[in-house]
Amino acid sequence: MTSIESTSDSRTINNAVRHQYRVLSDAEKANMQAIKDKGLEFLELVDSLGSSRELSIARTKTEEAVMWAVKHITA
Repeated sequence: MTSIESTSDSRTINNAVRHQYRVLSDAEKANMQAIKDKGLEFLELVDSLGSSRELSIARTKTEEAVMWAVKHITA
């Protein structure tokens, strides 16, 4: 499987959901990367706390928050 950076213009390849994309500005790419980096940082902290239902929900909600923030940028 080929990996494509999320900030790459090639991210539009083989996406069955979106049929058209717009090219992101450098500022939008930087913001998207920052959101993903902060999300990952928080997920790593949550993972270091152990395992529980509450932490599982926190992980899911963090992933959802990152998704929605990135969607705002890429819409």
